[in-house]
Amino acid sequence: MNRFFPTALLSAALALAIAAGSMPSTAYAYDPDSTSVINVAKDALILQGYDVVAYFTAAKPTQGDAKYSATHDGATYHFASEANLKAFQANPSGYAPQYGGFCAMGAALGKKLDVDPTQFKVVGGKLYLNLNADVFKAWSKNVPENIATGDATWPKIKSKTPASL
Repeated sequence: MNRFFPTALLSAALALAIAAGSMPSTAYAYDPDSTSVINVAKDALILQGYDVVAYFTAAKPTQGDAKYSATHDGATYHFASEANLKAFQANPSGYAPQYGGFCAMGAALGKKLDVDPTQFKVVGGKLYLNLNADVFKAWSKNVPENIATGDATWPKIKSKTPASL
């Protein structure tokens, strides 16, 4: 850990608090009282229907289509094409987002927060998403440290409700 990380972490926490407070309550299907380890809507749809394979192949968020769907670990994924669906079916855990599709910075801070599917980064062959553009910017300032902290924290918080954290 570098000597500036606590300050960066505090700044990020402040940004998260401000951002979370300013988010419209209807923006996401996130359930603050759920103990689910996967961030899905009530219909089990993950990432608001964005195609997880496209983050890797097109390097951009791409809305999926319900006609190309698959289920993995209780989440329903939509894909933009049959080719992406088949790629996912061949290796679902390789494409599934980290931290169950919850915010990567949130995981580093010990929180389960929703995500904006357009705020993403693929690092080391893994997909990480964040709450919004401001949180993504804060997370991006020290990606390796934030991933290491998120990886260490996630097992402790993954089965807790977001409201309890």
